[in-house]
Formats: sequence, C-alpha cells, structure tokens
Amino acid sequence: MAIEIYGSIWFILVVSISSSHSCSLPGSFLQCLAVTCPSPNTSALNVIYPQSNSSYQSILESRIQNLKFLKPTTPKPLAIIAPIMYSHVQSTVICSKQEGLQIRIRSGGHDYEGLSYKSVPGVAFILVDLSKLRSISIDMEEKTAWVESGATLGELYYSIADKSPVHGFPAGICPTVGVGGHFSGGGLGTMFRKYGLAADNIVDALIVDANGRILDRESMGPDLFWAIRGGGGASFGIIVAWKIKILYVPQVVTVFDLTKTSEEEATDLIHKFQYKGHKMSEDLYIIVTVTSSAAATRTSVDGSDIQKTIQARFSSLFLGTTDFLLKEMEESFPELGLKREDCIEMSWIESVLYFSGYPDGETVDALKNRKPQPKYISYTKSDFVVEPLSHIALGKLWKWCLEDDKACYIALHPYGGRMDEISEAETPIPNRKGILYYILYEGVYWEEAEEIAEYERRIEWIRRLYKNLTPYVSKRPRSASLNCRDLDLGVNHVTGPTYSQGMVWGYKYFKNNFERLAIVKGAVDPENFFTFEQSIPPLILDGRRNNQNDEER
Repeated sequence: MAIEIYGSIWFILVVSISSSHSCSLPGSFLQCLAVTCPSPNTSALNVIYPQSNSSYQSILESRIQNLKFLKPTTPKPLAIIAPIMYSHVQSTVICSKQEGLQIRIRSGGHDYEGLSYKSVPGVAFILVDLSKLRSISIDMEEKTAWVESGATLGELYYSIADKSPVHGFPAGICPTVGVGGHFSGGGLGTMFRKYGLAADNIVDALIVDANGRILDRESMGPDLFWAIRGGGGASFGIIVAWKIKILYVPQVVTVFDLTKTSEEEATDLIHKFQYKGHKMSEDLYIIVTVTSSAAATRTSVDGSDIQKTIQARFSSLFLGTTDFLLKEMEESFPELGLKREDCIEMSWIESVLYFSGYPDGETVDALKNRKPQPKYISYTKSDFVVEPLSHIALGKLWKWCLEDDKACYIALHPYGGRMDEISEAETPIPNRKGILYYILYEGVYWEEAEEIAEYERRIEWIRRLYKNLTPYVSKRPRSASLNCRDLDLGVNHVTGPTYSQGMVWGYKYFKNNFERLAIVKGAVDPENFFTFEQSIPPLILDGRRNNQNDEER
C-alpha cells in the first residue's frame, strides 16, 4: 500500500509540473528520486519545490542578497531541493547526473556573482539549498564542533559562546552568511591574524561526491581534503558538514572605532599603517575602511553641493584588555592617537554583535536570527598589496574614488601574524606571507529603482578604479580572493572548462596551487559533473587524455 501511495504522489507531481510550466522537470528525474529514496517518510520528493510550487519563488529569493540577480531574465532552476537529510543530497546528485541536469549549491551568503543559484542561459539545473541542514554539535572536551553547511556564522558563534565564554572561531563578521561557501573559500574574519582563516581550522568534513557517496576525511583522502579547504567545495561535490577547531578567546576583549575626517590626516595615517598593520601583535586586528562623504553630502543654502572628501575609519578588535591595547598601540601605532575613552571592553561574543553592526542593547540571541541583512545591488572586487602605496599613489586613489557621484567604500585588512606562518601550499589559498593587506572594493551600492544606464555607468566606474590600481597591487598574477568571486577575471566555456581556459582566472585565485586543484578535480570528478562558470576544470594525467592536457599546458 505504501508503494502504491508513493507512486501516486510521484504521478501527481509529474502531471502537475508538466502541465503548469514550460520549463518542466523530466518525469524520469522524479521517478529516480522515488527509487533512490524509497521510503515515503524520507523521500527527496518531500523536499522538492518545482517552479509550479507556490513556495518556489519565496524560497529562491530568500537567500539572494544581491538584487541585481532578482530579474526576470536571470536563469532559474527547474526545481529547488531543500534537503533535511544527507540521503536527499545523495539522491539529487545521482538523479541529476543520470538526467544530464547540472546542480547549483547554496548555503546562504553574499555570493557576489550569484553562482550558487543561477546558471548561464539554456542550461537546465537543480538548486540544492542547504539552509535546512543547520545542526551544530559542540564537543568542549575535544574543543571541536561539527557544523552543517546550512548553518549561519551567527548560529555557530552563538552555539560556541553558549558552551563557553572563552572560546570562539575565526570566521567572517556577517552573521547571516552560511558556513558552507564561506569555509570552502577561505573565510576571513577579525581573528585571522591570530588563528588564520576559517579554512585553516577545519579538521574534517563530509562531502557527497559525483557518485553520490558520502565521504569523510579518511575516505576522501588527503588531496580532496586539501582542495575543499579554500579551493571552493562546489567544484568537487556537495559538502554537507564541517568539523572545526574551537579556539581560545580571552574573557575580555577590547574594541575601538575612530574616524578621521581630514583627507590629509587620513592619507598620512593610512600611509603609515601600510608599514605597521602587518607587524602589530597578532592579538590586534584593525580594519581601515575608506569612504567618500557622498552618503552625507548636503545641499547648501544656495543650492550647491558641498564638496566631498575622503574619510578613514579605523575599527579594531584586540584580544585583551584596554590597558594592554593602549600599551600595544603606543608601541606600534602611536600616530593614531588612541585614548582610553575611545576603547570599549566586552566579551568576544559581544564583539561579534559590535562588528556586525547590531544596535546598542541588542542581545546575543540576535545571532540566531537567520533573516538576511537588507538586500542591495552591489559590484565587488578584491586585491592584495605587497608594497606600500606612496602618498602620491594614495592621492590618486582618493581622486579616483571621488570621480563617482555616489559613495565609494574600500576596506583594507592587514595581514601578518599567523598568516605569515602558513605556507602557500598548505591549503589552496596562496596569499600568505609577504601580503601587507587585502583590499575589498565594496563601494558601489545603488537602488534597484535606478535606470539601467546608471547601473552600467557605475559598474564601469569601479572597473576603471580597479584598472587604475594595477601598478600598485600584486603582480604576476594580480591576485584575488575566492570569497569575493569576480567573473571579470574569466569564465569557463559553456561547453565545458578546459585547463588552459581555467588558468586565465584560476591562477589569480590560487597561483601555483591551481594545477594541483585541477588534478584533484580530474581524480574525483573526471566527467566534470560539478561545473559552473568558475569551477575547477579536470586535469587528468593518464593515457586517456594526455594529448589534450599536453596541448593545454
């Protein structure tokens, strides 16, 4: 009887989807889900949302942060599968592969290029939304935690602090970002100078591979485990859970936030900071955000606009008390003029709220709120700096920032500390020792109501800014961060990536580690099932494809 009822459900789904939407799922795909998960209570059919489902659009939009991809022309998945158990993920992989459908994997987050939920036109794909796989299990005796990929950073931080006030984890400051993509791309946060990136503190993982198998660290082998800790998990499979190290934080930490509104003073301080930021104590993290004052531009009485200027904001987390922070600043960066009254002592978990921009008085319970931050339209790029910019170069940068009539936003993250101690080859992330600071250009926000011409004009402005900075940033290659995907760097061909094509963009993210990533891809997914615009191409070093690979090299 159960089989008959189950078969009826499948038949109704097929008829409903086929009759209500032209972009219909193949009936054989649904039948495959029925066969691979035969129990009605655990069937993947219970968690599938085809385009005809009334919840489809709301689920699709729920984790899309960048409004520029919420357009009718954006290619949409044939269906969304929101697994609540790993068998649902396995079935989706097996059946998608059988039916020739691609997969996009979403854990929730910025995803600046929308690669986790859209595809190129004409490609039929399924979206696997991992947001319901969100359990977190803390082992304080072992000082580790298992966290599923759909959990948010806020949920992870809350769960750790709930177990111990003197432990935390070094990852990003945005609490609604899902851990899956953040971890697999690196994961930079306020403690990375002390403990490295999130990816540096992963000790195990569970991945569903291209054959639908669930593999842990031992069964996946050292090469694949190396690849997913910074090489982007979506190229190799669907990572459903991570095991991480929980790390010590002091009972009291100190924060400060100083803004310098004089363009001359800001230039002098940033110029000095370039020589000092990476040499400071690893317990000290100072992010410098440079903005134009366009957001605060007022109209004068006579109707003319007040001239814009550059502002520099120095925001810091120090793993210790104010007394120790003041001593460190006096030794390492006295020019900033930090005073005791500028400092605020708090717990580490309270500092998470502070850096996330929550209002004063908000409790740590807010970190459990999975509601995404306000949506916006943005365009983002990244760079690494290995030699300080001169006063003249900084002046040029400010001039370029002020060319646009809207506010710009550039964030400088100093490296050094623990990052100097990790070799380029330890993970796929090569930018370690010798990096002075990382630049994130996140300064182009605009309203959805603005015209397409304005939209395109502002994109061209930030591209021009990025081009102008070419002489002042890393070279051969000009490096970029995988957590800040940038399709301007290059994309794979629709017909399938090749190693030589992938080198165009892959070398900028991974340098010499790109070849090893491609070899791992060739070993675990030789048919290139997990593919997208910037997926790692398979490089297979055996007799079957030596000729092709030799030509590409």
